[in-house]
Amino acid sequence: MHSTLSPNSQSEASHVSLLVSGMSCASCVGRVERALVGLPGVAQANVNLATGKVDVRFEGTADAAAALAAVKKVGYEAILDEREAQDRLAKQQQAEQAQLQQSLIISLILALPVFILEMGSHMIPAMHHWVMANIGMQTSWLIQFVLTTLVLVGPGRRFFTLGIPALLRGAPDMNSLVAVGAGAAYLYSLVATFAPTWLPPGTVHVYYEAAAVICTLILLGRFLESRARGRTSDAIRRLITLQPRTAHVQRDGAISDIPIEEVKTGDILQVRPGESIPVDGLVISGDSFVDESMISGEPVPVQKQEGAELVGGTLNQTGALMMQAQSVGEETVLAQIIQMVERAQTSKLPIQALVDKITLWFVPAVMLAAVITCGVWLLWGPEPALTFALVNAVAVLIIACPCAMGLATPTSIMVGTGRAAQMGIFFRKGESLQRLADARVVAVDKTGTLTKGRPELTDLILAAGFERFQVLAAVAGVEAHSEHPIAQAIVRASQEANGREATPAQAFQSVTGFGVTGQVDGVDVKVGADRYMRKLGLDVSVFEAEVARLGDEGKTPLFAALDGRLAAMIAVADPLKPTTRQAIDSLHQQGFKVVMITGDNRRTGEAIARKLGIDEVVAEVLPDGKVEAVRKLRDTHGLIAYVGDGINDAPALAEADVGIAIGTGTDVAMEAADVVLMSGDLLGVPDAIGVSRATLRNIRQNLFWAFAYNTALIPVAAGVLYPFNGVLLSPIFAAGAMALSSVFVLSNALRLRAYQATHHRVST
Repeated sequence: MHSTLSPNSQSEASHVSLLVSGMSCASCVGRVERALVGLPGVAQANVNLATGKVDVRFEGTADAAAALAAVKKVGYEAILDEREAQDRLAKQQQAEQAQLQQSLIISLILALPVFILEMGSHMIPAMHHWVMANIGMQTSWLIQFVLTTLVLVGPGRRFFTLGIPALLRGAPDMNSLVAVGAGAAYLYSLVATFAPTWLPPGTVHVYYEAAAVICTLILLGRFLESRARGRTSDAIRRLITLQPRTAHVQRDGAISDIPIEEVKTGDILQVRPGESIPVDGLVISGDSFVDESMISGEPVPVQKQEGAELVGGTLNQTGALMMQAQSVGEETVLAQIIQMVERAQTSKLPIQALVDKITLWFVPAVMLAAVITCGVWLLWGPEPALTFALVNAVAVLIIACPCAMGLATPTSIMVGTGRAAQMGIFFRKGESLQRLADARVVAVDKTGTLTKGRPELTDLILAAGFERFQVLAAVAGVEAHSEHPIAQAIVRASQEANGREATPAQAFQSVTGFGVTGQVDGVDVKVGADRYMRKLGLDVSVFEAEVARLGDEGKTPLFAALDGRLAAMIAVADPLKPTTRQAIDSLHQQGFKVVMITGDNRRTGEAIARKLGIDEVVAEVLPDGKVEAVRKLRDTHGLIAYVGDGINDAPALAEADVGIAIGTGTDVAMEAADVVLMSGDLLGVPDAIGVSRATLRNIRQNLFWAFAYNTALIPVAAGVLYPFNGVLLSPIFAAGAMALSSVFVLSNALRLRAYQATHHRVST
C-alpha cells in the first residue's frame, strides 16, 4: 500500500537542527544566519522566526558545537533540536506565554492611571481642571514617575536587558528600538520632573505615558504573537500526538504494555479497536477497518486483513489486529512525515531573499532615521523644538520595528504546509511551494500515475457459439504458465469471474513471435496476435469493427482459438484511475499545460491523451529521454512540475523544477521528489498547486502589509505631514500600530488553515 519514506542518510548527516531563543524580529534572523553562514563548512542556514528553529546545512561533516557557539556569540541561546529539547522548548513557550500574560496585566494596571492623568488632561478640559485643583501638576508628575518606573523595571525590564546589550554589540534589534524609544521618553520626563532648569524655556513637558504605554502595547503585541505562533505549529503537534505512547507486545505467550520506544523490529503487537497503530508493520491475523486519513487525506477507512500493511499513527476502528513490527522509531512513515514537514517549514523561499537583505540593515537605518528626525526638528522645528524632536524621534523608533517582516514568510509557510499535510500532501522542501505556484507546465508519467499501474482485462468479445466463462477459463489456463503482466491480468479476471483458479494447461508451448498454445480439460487452446490466427488459417475480419475501436483506444487485441475455431477477441490494458480525468480538468482550470511523458508506444499514448484532454504527448522515451523531455519543455514553456511514481521517474523528478511523487510509488521516486502525495491520487496535484498558490498569495499580502506599513508610516512618524496639516504621530499610536501590524500578519497567515480544494472528489 503505502511506501516507506526512506531517509537520505547522506543529507541527514550534514544537517544540524537548533532551537534558538531570544529572537524577536527579522534583524535577529539575519544576524543569526550571518553568524552561522560565516562558519567554515556551512553551506546554508535557515532561521524560522515563528518557531525559533534553525536548520544548518554543512558541506562536509556537521559541527554542532561550532553552530551552537556561533549563535551564542551573537547574543542568543541555542540548544540542539531533539525530541527532548522540543518538549522542553514547548514547556518554555507555554511558561513564556503565561509570563507575558502576567507582565501585560501588571503593565496595564500601572500604565492606565499614567495614561488617564496625562492624556486625559490633554484631551478633556474638565479632567485637566480637576487634576490641577485636586492633585496639582507636580504631584501628578510624581505619581506618573512612580508608576512608569514600576512598568520599566518590572514588565518592561526585558526590553532593556535584551536591547541595550544588543545595541552595545553594534547589532540593534527590536528590543533595542523599544529600549531607546521608551528610555528616551522616560529620561526626558525625569529631567523635566526633577531638574526642569536643565531644559530650555518652554520645553518642560513629561512623556511618562509614552514610555509606559509603549511598553504595555509592545507586550500586548508579543502576547498576541505568542498565542498565534502556537496555533501555526498545530499541524506538527497533531502529527506528533498521533503516535501512541505505549504498545501491547506479545512476549513469552503473554501480552504486556511497554513504552513505544522499546518496540523492536519483528515484535508481535496487538492493536485493539479504537486504538492507534503503534508502528509500521504487517497484519498477521485479524480483520478490521483502519482510518488512514492522517497520511492520505482520504476519509474512507481501508479494510485490513492478513498481509496488509499498517502505518503507525493511523486509527484502528472496528476489529482487533495482530501485527508484526517492521519499522520503528525514526524509521516509521509518521516520523519521516514529521521530519519532512519540519524541514519544509524551516526552509526559505526565494521571495525571502529580498526581505533578508532589507531587514539586515533595517534597524540601523531606522536608528539613523530617528537621529536625523531629531536633528531636523531641533534645527528647523517650531518651539519647543526639543520636545518636538524627542517625540518624533521616539515615534520613528517605535513605528519601524520589523517584526511583521520577519513573521510574514515563515508563518505562512508553516500554516500552508501544515494544511497541505492534513490533505495528504507533503512538501519535502519549503522552496518547492514557490516554484510550484510559479510553474507553467505539468508533465505526467502514464503508468501508475494516470493509470492504476496494473493491467486489467478490459474487453472480451465472443464469437458465435461460445460462452464467456468457458473461453475465459481456457485462456487463463494457458496464460497461467506466464509471468507476463498481460497474462496475469487474464488469470485474475478468470479467477474473479469463475470464483476459482484456472486449471493449468497441459502440453504448454510458447510459439515465438506469435503466441502460446496448450490443452485445458482436453480442449486445444491457442492465444496470440492476429498474425497467429492467420497462420492457423482463421479469419479475424469478423472482429474488424472492434479491432478499429480498440486501436483508437490505444489497446492491442489478442485472439483465442478453441479446438481450431476462432472463439474470442481479448484486450488487456492498464485502466485509468477514476479521478484522473477530473485531475486533468482541474489542472486546465488552473491554467496549466498538461503533457504526458511515457515509454509506451505513441498510438497508445495519443489515445489516452485524447480521452483525457491532455495537450501534448512525448512517447516511446527511456528514463534519460524523460529528463531530456523535461529540459525541452522547460526551455519552451518555463518552470515545469513533473509527476511520477516509478524508479524510472526518479531522474525526471530530480530534473524538474518541482518533482511530485505519487506516494503509493517507490521509495526512490519519493526521495527524488520535492512534493509527495500520500494518497496516490492525481487529484493531489491540483490540490498541491492550490495550496502553494494560496500560500504565496498570503505571503505577498503579508509582505505588502509589512513593507508598505513601515515605509509609509516612518515619514509620518518623522513629522513630514506637520508643515501641511499639523499632524504628528504620537509614540503611543506608533506602538499600537506596530503591535497590530505583527498581529495582522499572523492572523492573515492563520486564514490558510481554512483552505479547501476547489474541486469535489468523485467517489471511487
